[in-house]
Amino acid sequence: MSISKVKKVSESVVTMTELVLPHHTNQLGNLLGGQLMHWIDICAALSSLKHSQRVCVTASVDRIDFHHPIKLGDVVTLTAAVNRAFRTSMEVGVKVTAESLKDGKITHTNTAYLTFVSLDDNGKPVETFEIEPETEDEKRRYEEALLRRQSRLGYKNF
Repeated sequence: MSISKVKKVSESVVTMTELVLPHHTNQLGNLLGGQLMHWIDICAALSSLKHSQRVCVTASVDRIDFHHPIKLGDVVTLTAAVNRAFRTSMEVGVKVTAESLKDGKITHTNTAYLTFVSLDDNGKPVETFEIEPETEDEKRRYEEALLRRQSRLGYKNF
């Protein structure tokens, strides 16, 4: 990369908190999947913006895993961070937890991986900063992001 600045993963962390209200739920009182995907996309976009210091657009969503339902009245916390930066793109991971205020139980409900591309003032892809993982978890996510990217790029052959 020609951009010399290297940023730490911790500099890209964004945490959002949302309260699940009736208009966010389905007939079962569970958070709508589309509403959660919207929150995930916003949280990930903010993380990519913090990293690149530029407007970023969603290029792909690799996967969103729904492990447990999120209920009406739960407090949802979304935590996003850039896992790895490539030339103009970056993978952002988002972890979602739900807290029941009735019993204080916190449950990891969802995980998502999204790819964002940073844009210049003319809306064209532009190189972004490199990223340096520090912790063991950040290093693991950094390596796994490359594997997901290789797999994603392999899909273009179909």
